[in-house]
Amino acid sequence: MSEKVVIQGPGPLAGTISIPGDKSITHRALIFSAIAEGESRLLNILPSEDCLSTLRILQNLGVEIERAGDETRLLGRGFYGLDEPKDVLDVGNSGTALRVLPAVLAAQAGVSVITGDSSIRKRPVDRIIEPIALMGGKLWAREGGRLPPLTIVGGQLKGTEYRLPVASAQVKTAVILAGILAEGESTVIEPVRSRDHTEIMLNYLGAAISIEEQAEGRRIIVQGRQQFSGREIVVPGDFSSAAFFLAAGALSGASEITVQNSGLNPTRTGFIEVLERMGAGVKIADQAEFGGERSGSVTALKSTLRSLEIGGDIIPRIIDELPLVALLATQADGQTVVKDAAELRVKETDRISLVARELKKMGARITGTPDGFLIDGPTPLFGADVDSHGDHRLAMMLAVAATVATGETTINNPDAVDVSFPGFFKCLQSLGAELVSIAG
Repeated sequence: MSEKVVIQGPGPLAGTISIPGDKSITHRALIFSAIAEGESRLLNILPSEDCLSTLRILQNLGVEIERAGDETRLLGRGFYGLDEPKDVLDVGNSGTALRVLPAVLAAQAGVSVITGDSSIRKRPVDRIIEPIALMGGKLWAREGGRLPPLTIVGGQLKGTEYRLPVASAQVKTAVILAGILAEGESTVIEPVRSRDHTEIMLNYLGAAISIEEQAEGRRIIVQGRQQFSGREIVVPGDFSSAAFFLAAGALSGASEITVQNSGLNPTRTGFIEVLERMGAGVKIADQAEFGGERSGSVTALKSTLRSLEIGGDIIPRIIDELPLVALLATQADGQTVVKDAAELRVKETDRISLVARELKKMGARITGTPDGFLIDGPTPLFGADVDSHGDHRLAMMLAVAATVATGETTINNPDAVDVSFPGFFKCLQSLGAELVSIAG
């Protein structure tokens, strides 16, 4: 394992790469297949630390899983057929597993305890305890039900109507799953449309889910106890991983960078809209669709960037890419304002504070606000000693920043990238980044 990566900049990047499977879709494919009837065949799942944590937990719950190359086969146990775990379930650094698996376990027989690494134990779980408790679920957590570890005593759930306080794809997924496992009908109301991989995949698997767009919000209605069957699921490339290279393409002095087979779900591609609003050239080609999920090749070209203000409805569609927006803004003309993104403070780290702290080390004029950033540009960046703080997206953003900074940048704790993108640094190197050394 590497303790640090040193990147010499600035250096022009160019070329074509492929990215690993989508993390969000991989989690859902594994969990949904585990409670389906019969066998599922999953292609191109992401073999990252986060997703492998989910896979190991499902094995501990009695799910038979075989992996061979790019193919993963699961033999589903049905809605209520998971085993009581013999030990504590460790989600590692996976926020998706932390917030989605309790919805499944609340409907199983037995007692389960979920924990994770030091970062996970600081992430709030009250947002899933509340709706599942309304359905009759029995869940407890420390600090008055706010933080993991999380204890679940399984039992019978009953349908309910629940309005999400904020748009959250993870919480939405938990409530939808609990509703499917419950008796009766459940309705989830989200104020703003968030990632809809759950709705797409469950419909593809045969679950009856209806969606109503109303002035009060988006109503997702699910019928309880509607069993579905395993199928083949093809996982597209992870757009959140592609975004780092698209940002590099917009910033690099070379011609262009193309990312092949990237997911193009509209609830995930707000970053393309932001790139275009900032003046970056973006091209999409080779579009395809499987199981309701879109994919294609995306190319970003070196561009003269301009500032912008972003907030409101687009934030749920760009939440993971906001550290990249902050980086792009350091090279844009004028002041960029990011607001309505307080959710960044409860990600793997407090991304508002840490993005501002680490980019300032490189010379950026950036200020964190309670719900976002203020960034003045353009500002030359210089090599510095920076730290990922164990956050995979912070590590990758700093690596892209290093390719446009003058001099050497040392990134400490770079192995955080393994959470979502094993091989990230090799991909960056293949595009022309100069990795002076990888020590450890």
